[in-house]
Amino acid sequence: MKNDNPNKRRKFLRQIGATTLVSAATPFASFAAQEKAEERILRYDREFANNDKVRIGVIGYGVQGHFDLNTALRVPGVELAGICDLYQGRLVNAQEQYGKELYVTRNYKDLLDRDDIDAVLICTTDVWHSKITLDALAKGKHVYLEKPMMHKIEEGYPIMEAAKKSGQVLQVGSQRVSSVGYAKAKELLAAGEIGELNMVQAAWDRQSSIGAWEYTIPDDASAETTDWETFIEVTDKMAFDAKKFFWWRAFSEFGTGVAGDLYIHLLSGTHFITNSKGPNDIYSTGQFSYWKDGRDMPDVMSGVMQYPKSEEHPAFQLNLRVNFISGTGGQEIIQLIGSEGTITINRNDITVGYSKMPEAPGFGGYDSVFTFPEEMQDRMKAAYDKKWSEAQQKRHPKGDVIYKAPEGYSDHLDHFTNFFDAIRSGKTVIEDAEFGFRAAAPALACNTSYFEKKIMTWDPVKLQLV
Repeated sequence: MKNDNPNKRRKFLRQIGATTLVSAATPFASFAAQEKAEERILRYDREFANNDKVRIGVIGYGVQGHFDLNTALRVPGVELAGICDLYQGRLVNAQEQYGKELYVTRNYKDLLDRDDIDAVLICTTDVWHSKITLDALAKGKHVYLEKPMMHKIEEGYPIMEAAKKSGQVLQVGSQRVSSVGYAKAKELLAAGEIGELNMVQAAWDRQSSIGAWEYTIPDDASAETTDWETFIEVTDKMAFDAKKFFWWRAFSEFGTGVAGDLYIHLLSGTHFITNSKGPNDIYSTGQFSYWKDGRDMPDVMSGVMQYPKSEEHPAFQLNLRVNFISGTGGQEIIQLIGSEGTITINRNDITVGYSKMPEAPGFGGYDSVFTFPEEMQDRMKAAYDKKWSEAQQKRHPKGDVIYKAPEGYSDHLDHFTNFFDAIRSGKTVIEDAEFGFRAAAPALACNTSYFEKKIMTWDPVKLQLV
């Protein structure tokens, strides 16, 4: 090999690469080019119910508590009556925002005891969801409960029972199910726009420290300023840890990781669009790729769920993914794949892509026919052309249709409007306790699958692990 000319070798390698690329591309070059995409604005005309006053209390005034309260107060007739949080600094912040006269407390039961509070927004750590919800319903309060509905699957059953018995409105906070974009995707799927559904691919990726839950910790954080002893009342006792208080999603004692935080959105959206009751087989795997900050919940996770054929939909597979160090820069996508096209949902906008196979079976291209004798190739091609017309041999090109939500649209506001409309009118909400449980249970089963390294079997009719 000493006498090899390096220039000749490089030229030879370039030729191999070029030939390989051309050969690989050839079979796909015959696909008809897509026509120009058509863009449409989704029709939207939201009417608010009458302004009957609804006074609310907020339990858990962290990041989501702030967002939820700001949105809730945009609904006409909604008033703030009090805020509860264990960290003293957030109570100070609340009175800075809403006035010194605002009622604040570190004991959520004080809010529940107030007669001037009609509903509560529960925006606490996951591990507290069940207890506070049951106490709120028992006190006759309507409940807006942040997702996931519960920290453990077994906690969901008493919540469903209590919600039904109480007669109060309970809505779980996965706002995409109130989106005009999701409603359109649901309509298009039901109309057979993409043929028969066979797969859903869903991803919610991030690429930032804040996205990975590494929130800024206040410089006065201590066991006293956070009421740590109360914080751990429903867990095993442990020494004060500022990370576990402020980054609680990353720790299994208090949160449910990417499955409970983000899988849940993807599951809720998929269930709403397909009318599904849930999967029967669940498997999830994960790893620690970058955010090695003491957390015990992975920062990269994938899940596979098999949905059985039912009255609501054909059998389909759901692939889930969350990547907290994604080179995409972050994305939120649900793509429904059917036999004749796709519906891709990006936040509140959707794109419908079409790809219908030719009526005729394939012949030529990336096919074994070119390996036959030439006389046979000619004879078989003539027979093929005689049997199938030119139109039958072609795909059916059709440009994408893009549906965009109106400028300034907020599914979060729609979700809260639905909640308060239900309180005022007595109508049902989309994401009630049963809907919330059907989304949360498979998500939490993903965590069990990850930790125990096994496939989980779920009965979507009986609502239980098998």
